[in-house]
Amino acid sequence: MLEKIYINKPNHMDLNMYRCGMEDCAPGHSWGPALRDHYIIHYIRSGRGMFQMNGITYNLVKGQGFLIPPSTIIYYEADHQDPWCYSWVGFHGLKAEHYLKRANLSADSPIFHYDRDDFLKGCIDQMIIASKTFVKSSEIRLLGLLYMFLSQLVESAESVKNPLHAESRKDQYIKKAIEYIEMNYSRKISIREIAHYVGLDRSYLYLLFKDNLNKSPQDFLINYRINKACELMQNKLLSIGEISRSVGYGDSMLFSKVFRKVNGQPPKKFRKEER
Repeated sequence: MLEKIYINKPNHMDLNMYRCGMEDCAPGHSWGPALRDHYIIHYIRSGRGMFQMNGITYNLVKGQGFLIPPSTIIYYEADHQDPWCYSWVGFHGLKAEHYLKRANLSADSPIFHYDRDDFLKGCIDQMIIASKTFVKSSEIRLLGLLYMFLSQLVESAESVKNPLHAESRKDQYIKKAIEYIEMNYSRKISIREIAHYVGLDRSYLYLLFKDNLNKSPQDFLINYRINKACELMQNKLLSIGEISRSVGYGDSMLFSKVFRKVNGQPPKKFRKEER
């Protein structure tokens, strides 16, 4: 049985789903050596087979899967005695590599193991069904299922101890703090609030930022807000006051003071010179 679904005209910058499918392979069925121009994840539903990439051969069975990165020559083949049946999903996008790294998947580590339940298999089954039954919203439904599929890989990878990919605890704290700033810079937040979210004492968070980024959390927050304000300056329909409030400054005078300190000139002069 072979089921292939191709999605036309993907137009999302962060993540694009290109295709999905399922195949009950014949004995010895193979693909390659060749390469793809996007990421593909195969998940083995039953049977066994062999996957080769970068000179390494992986013998895989039910409950395992493999990542095919773009522009990488690969080869895979179904077992001659117990050929595999697998599902696959192909995707690309600016954040595709980021999500895969969080799942500990890369060209250097392309194999994963997932046999706790049928969640991954079910996601791709739903993708195939959605592509046939949803007319107006199939693209949205498929992208949602792809996010669910990748999120499950990330969740299941958290307990995997892989020294090649594991971040240090300090790096994780800094990353979590920066993510909080990126999500909340537009409202009034304090460093104490950020430290509480990360689970650290404020003074220790300060030391981490100074040691690793050579700036305090407060300076990082200020610079992030002002950089966002500079981006918003390109929109001529927005007033300085509206830009100020959009980056977390309710007081336009304070915003102008901070902006001038960071950029060496007030917002109005900056906008005029950017024209």
